[in-house]
Amino acid sequence: MADEILKEVTGGIAKLFNEEKPELYDRPYLNVNKALTLLAARDFDDSNMVREKPKKIVQTITKILCLQMTTTENLSHVEATEIFFGITKLFVSKDSALRRMVYVILKELYILCDPSDVIIVTSCLTKDMTSDIDIYRANSLRVLVRILDSAMLSAIERYVKQAIIHKSPLIASSALVSSLHLFHRSAENASIVKRWVGEVNEAMKSSNKMVQYHATQLFYQIKANDRLAVSKFVQKHSGVITNGSSAASRIKARVRSPLAIVCLIRFTSKLLQEEVIEGRVAPDGSIMDATEICTVGYRYLESCLRNESEMVSFEAAKAICALPTQAPEVILPALSVLQLSLSSSKPTSRLATVKLLCELASLHPNLVARFNEGLEALIGDSNRLIGTLSIMTLLKTGTESSMDRLLKSISKFLYHIAEEYKIMVVNSLEKLCVNYPTKFRIVVGFMSKFLREEGGFAFKKSIVTSIISLMDQIPETKDVALLYLCEFIEDCEFVALSTQIIHLIGDYGPKTSSPARYVRFIYNRCILENAMIRAAAVSALTKFAVLCPRLRASILPLLKSCLLDENDETRDRVILAITMLEDSMEQRSLNIHCNDDCNENDARKQEEIESGESSEQDIAVIALATKLPMSFDNLSQRLHAYKSIPGAMESSELLSYSTLPIIEESLTLDMQMVNSDIPKDFSGNNNPALQLAGELGTNLDPSSAIYTVPELAPFGRVFRSCTPLPLTEPESEYVVTCVKHILDHHIILQFIVQNTIEVHRLQNVSVSIHTDSVIFEVVGELPTPSIRYGTSANCFTVLEKKGHDNAQFSSCAFSSELTFSIISVDPDTGEDESDDAYDEEYHLEDFEIFIADFVAKSAVPDFRRAWEDIGNANEILQKFGLSEKTVANAGNSVIECMGMYTCDGTGQIKPVAKQHMFHLSGIFLGGVKILARCQIGTSKDGSIVLKIAIRSGRGDISKLMLESIC
Repeated sequence: MADEILKEVTGGIAKLFNEEKPELYDRPYLNVNKALTLLAARDFDDSNMVREKPKKIVQTITKILCLQMTTTENLSHVEATEIFFGITKLFVSKDSALRRMVYVILKELYILCDPSDVIIVTSCLTKDMTSDIDIYRANSLRVLVRILDSAMLSAIERYVKQAIIHKSPLIASSALVSSLHLFHRSAENASIVKRWVGEVNEAMKSSNKMVQYHATQLFYQIKANDRLAVSKFVQKHSGVITNGSSAASRIKARVRSPLAIVCLIRFTSKLLQEEVIEGRVAPDGSIMDATEICTVGYRYLESCLRNESEMVSFEAAKAICALPTQAPEVILPALSVLQLSLSSSKPTSRLATVKLLCELASLHPNLVARFNEGLEALIGDSNRLIGTLSIMTLLKTGTESSMDRLLKSISKFLYHIAEEYKIMVVNSLEKLCVNYPTKFRIVVGFMSKFLREEGGFAFKKSIVTSIISLMDQIPETKDVALLYLCEFIEDCEFVALSTQIIHLIGDYGPKTSSPARYVRFIYNRCILENAMIRAAAVSALTKFAVLCPRLRASILPLLKSCLLDENDETRDRVILAITMLEDSMEQRSLNIHCNDDCNENDARKQEEIESGESSEQDIAVIALATKLPMSFDNLSQRLHAYKSIPGAMESSELLSYSTLPIIEESLTLDMQMVNSDIPKDFSGNNNPALQLAGELGTNLDPSSAIYTVPELAPFGRVFRSCTPLPLTEPESEYVVTCVKHILDHHIILQFIVQNTIEVHRLQNVSVSIHTDSVIFEVVGELPTPSIRYGTSANCFTVLEKKGHDNAQFSSCAFSSELTFSIISVDPDTGEDESDDAYDEEYHLEDFEIFIADFVAKSAVPDFRRAWEDIGNANEILQKFGLSEKTVANAGNSVIECMGMYTCDGTGQIKPVAKQHMFHLSGIFLGGVKILARCQIGTSKDGSIVLKIAIRSGRGDISKLMLESIC
């Protein structure tokens, strides 16, 4: 569209000037010759040319800028330096256009020049900064902030401060904006800019709106980390004045700039959100009668709703709607403003309002329902995004009776909007169906209709994903949805979608009331499709045969017809399936003939065999339909860890899932991240996974550091290794990190010591620990012989647990001290200056051994089934009152205290949640499986309450896990 408009405009210009080449008016500097331009730049040294023909000089500068910014022929360092020196001679010109271009090119070329060369131009710029001409002072300030360092800034600090409070709005705004750039450039510059708070406050009194806006921005940047100062600033310049400690206030506006008021609204909104998140709001969720900051801030937002500026009133309404509170009366004042904006003649206002209502409808659908009439009128808006957001909002606020009318409107609308908007509508339809599950036939039928229409992969995939999600959330939709999906794969052009749906039918189809109806659709894919789809179809048919024994006799011939498939993968799957199914059928027939004298205990199995139901003892079920108890990535990690155990490969012990060492799910995720293409901004030194990989080995198995030390081999296999715990600050002389390795009867403390002093070499380095615990005692230390500058080494301390009962202990505190000898080293050569060493001690932070350290994070494929299988024999139920202020903080604290894995994605807790339930799983030392169901909510008095149920293989372990919360 933009290209067509541009072509039309340039064509019109060409006709106006009777030209045949309109592209000359499009980009007149398209083919700039570098050599000719550099030759023309020599005119910069001719003072007569500069004074008499400034327009020619301006054209030359423009060509240089085009060379640097829009072509591949960029200037070299030598060429840029030569031009830069020539530019300094153009300050003699009084032509305003030429002087403006001088400032522009200086900002572009200084990057290519040496800092020592750039200093030459600062005298000219400083002279302009003290000029009587406002435009010179303003532009010279903008250029100076690009080329100055902190040392040079101190020299002109006085001039900048004078410019900030200058009466000319142009100069004051330039100084404030330049100060913002300086503040963000370096910490040294920021410390200097922070001294200008007085001048910035003075600039706030300016009558110019733009100066007020820039001063507001700069002050907030200076005081962003001082919450009290920001609060006072907002209260002072918003005009809200409190009388004593009461919440009474009166409005006396001091800031007139709409942009500055918008900034104040955003600062106020941030303060109020922090008040709510930190739990300083009244228990009923009302922010109007809470702390003084909440009361004053909310009244200021409410007053801004009546501002004459549409921008300010909308920003205030947006801030009120974004407050993390569930109280409807807080949001009501903003709705009147949104009602006016919804009927605005400006498309931008309507778009912003509809977008805000769409977000608000997720939290308060009843409040947004009053806008339904206006939203229905906007479905046909010329801006398709407005129409899309209107439909999404209506779907969130719609009722069960209005669904038919909405779907009728949507069906016409979807044909005329872009695919990305269609996806948004589909996602909203899914949420609406979840709210009204009785309408699932209408919604699923509507989605399947567009599966058969033309559309891209992303749109079709979103529909399939939504249908699958509805099948999981509304079980009644499975039969209907599967039939629609079966019809879709008959003509599906996307291999990935067909493969996904075929596997889905294989998972859900055998569990339906009539599984035989899906076999035909799957077998058609074995004949008509490409190799990938045929392989998926064979796998799906195998699942039907395994889970539906009555269909085996019918499915086996279908599988045998695929034995001559030209694809190797397909044939391999067919051969495996036929072999296992035939063996299973033979075993089943033997069981039927050999069960004449079965006793009462075998009666249930006999009924299962005769009924044709699949049995857990069926070899086909075991081989082809039983899920792994862990992911493939986790299994790979466990096998690698098993191979690293000394003597494991020579052991006569049978290899099974239970004999493999436990690798926690968090480490598996870290391994996936390290092996993937990690963006550069995520793979820095702050990434704990990569730090752990660098310190403890690229396989991310911390226990490998134990297995490489022969002296530690007698203590046996490591159960789990805890997260590295820093015992010093990162800037300390000696950086020490502790890793706790948990074994059956011992704990090995690995201390990673780094020497950061260049003139010292450490020798005989060890860590001494002391404790009053009666549960653990120190039984050995293993020092490291030497640590040179910039290197790290490991030293170990071994603790032995008294007694062999893993359930009889509690958390223990330890004090630690680093002991070593120091030898002086020549920093230039790295050689020891002498053999004399002196002993030294370095105090480390105290650390604790918690109950959670003995729990390995282990996921379960199906938490609900695992909860039922473990039984309630050792179940413990308890209710706690927690000291945290919010549900999110309380939930995170419970998860951290118990040290277990959060299942089913329940670990994500919304900051403003009033209640939340999460599922935890883990394995305690000794291989005892632990499961926990936790529900956290807010009581009537505003306190946080935890209800927890713990199940495990041992009752004493369940009690011990409960103590970890106390």
